[in-house]
Amino acid sequence: MLADLVSTRSPVAAGHSSAAEVLERCIAAAQGPACAHVFRNTCYGEARTTAAAPGVAQLPLAGLAVSVKDLFDIRGMATAAGSTVLADAPPALADCTAVARLRRAGAAIIGHTHMVEFAFSGVGVNPHFGTPAAHDARHGALPGPARVPGGSSSGAGVSVATGAAFIGLGSDTGGSIRIPAALNGIVGFKNTARLVPTDGAVPLSTTLDTACALTRSVRDAIVAHEILAARRVTRSPAPLSAWRLAVPATLFLDGLDEAVTQAFERTLRRLRHAGAHITEIALPETAQLAELNATGGLSAAESYAWHRALLAQHADRYDPRVRSRIERGARMSAADYITLLHTRRAWITRMEAAMAGFDALLSPTVPIAAPTIASVAPGSVRDAEFFRVNALLLRNTSVVNMLDGCALSLPCHQAGELPMGLMVWHGALRDDAVLNVGLLIEQELQKQ
Repeated sequence: MLADLVSTRSPVAAGHSSAAEVLERCIAAAQGPACAHVFRNTCYGEARTTAAAPGVAQLPLAGLAVSVKDLFDIRGMATAAGSTVLADAPPALADCTAVARLRRAGAAIIGHTHMVEFAFSGVGVNPHFGTPAAHDARHGALPGPARVPGGSSSGAGVSVATGAAFIGLGSDTGGSIRIPAALNGIVGFKNTARLVPTDGAVPLSTTLDTACALTRSVRDAIVAHEILAARRVTRSPAPLSAWRLAVPATLFLDGLDEAVTQAFERTLRRLRHAGAHITEIALPETAQLAELNATGGLSAAESYAWHRALLAQHADRYDPRVRSRIERGARMSAADYITLLHTRRAWITRMEAAMAGFDALLSPTVPIAAPTIASVAPGSVRDAEFFRVNALLLRNTSVVNMLDGCALSLPCHQAGELPMGLMVWHGALRDDAVLNVGLLIEQELQKQ
């Protein structure tokens, strides 16, 4: 199992090891075969300068390696958002706010990671630059044929799982942090969207986009969140038995792979044995989402508004699967969009009332194990399978985005199983409760 950031920075801060030595191991991993198609461009020289800087060891990130999704501006580097359309964009003049906060905290930025074109898919496939293969941070390379890494923060997830980075900055509009976390055996925390600025990032949905991070542990997720959100997480000494937890049945447990069912039920048994109070609830409000998004959804409408001019000039350069999803927004009227905003607010009110008696909810992060890359590779014959898989991977996670909520995905698989995630979630501004519960669950699952 890879060491996390917290355990690595302690000896660095104490002078027992150096950030420069740790960085070289990360760079070696980034250049290794497991990181094929992970990085679009790198800045190792600048990272080495950061790691060797006086006093960096005393900063929260201690000069350790951080990767950045190719959605966020890094000064001096072009931001392409996984596309060829923006490949010739001029270098960014300044870091976006999220990158600037990481850098001030002592991050050694090692480069831009590949992603799904314009962040519009949960599968992780990119026909322009190749698709990184999923990797299990706990047990190494996955057996058999290469499997999808999840998206859209595909390279970010694999960079953390392979040891190339301790933190992978990414975004989550419908699950783009939590899906790669689940499929690579790592942790992904989607904070309440308003807590971290998204300026300097190519937008997908200005309503749903969330800047957040992938890490190797929940305690690392807390460190990353505190830096990105410029706030302190309120820690709780309460034991697992003190938290009121719920498992919603509607939607979240539909059509699960047998392996996901086994891992999820085993996890619930383990937590109950440790004293957790877990109540099964229906939460029928989640079944209303399909009707709510029937006209296309916020991502389609808001992405089309941003891409309309680019599509007029460069439609042939887009991934056809991405383009088709963006172009759904062209069919939405202003009245459809305004109605969706109003109905979403009313739905959030109903959801919050139904969840009011609980501190956090537990669900499988995704309902299926990672399919092979070959099964969803570009090609008209496989398009139907791609869209089926994409819908399944996004199904559970996207509920939280529509809720304007927060969620944590942490590993719940065992050796010999494909990586799977447990999602701990709730509504807006419940971030601290979700993180505290997640930390307790992680500690319990790591016991022998």
